Amino acid sequence: MNERLSILPLTPEAFAPFGTVIETAPSTLRLINNGTTERYHALAEVEAAGAGATVIINIFRATPRAFPYQVDMMERHPFGSQSFSPVDDRPWLVVVAADEDGRPGRPQAFLAGGRQGVNYRRNVWHHPLVAVGGRSDFIVVDRAGEGLNLEEYYYDRPFVIDGPEETTV
Repeated sequence: MNERLSILPLTPEAFAPFGTVIETAPSTLRLINNGTTERYHALAEVEAAGAGATVIINIFRATPRAFPYQVDMMERHPFGSQSFSPVDDRPWLVVVAADEDGRPGRPQAFLAGGRQGVNYRRNVWHHPLVAVGGRSDFIVVDRAGEGLNLEEYYYDRPFVIDGPEETTV
């Protein structure tokens, strides 16, 4: 039988071992443009290492997953961080795992609100996008450059997420 994963609320404290939660916070607010614009400053740091590394901005369009959903693989990026910020104000799932001797450990699932993004640090095991409820666009900031910046791992037995219906953001 596959092991079930519970879904936790996405908070900066709970997600800290994996990266940064990207969301507006009063402590990051700066008024700019003669007070007509609120700037939420330095919400995450981008990492880009290796030959010819640059930082790029993308839009990813994710198809919603069907639940129960099986988490059978994880990926990580050895040369750069990767951030995801939703455009459509829809909840989505963030699935991460601690590194255990070069492989991902037991995954953790977080329910992100439609106004919460994340920035995965370099080498953090995470699952590809898990959109919930409808097609969703994300602004993605990551690294381009030389070298293979993707490592994948497939679990022997998948973990199962029943769905976010029981969890509120």
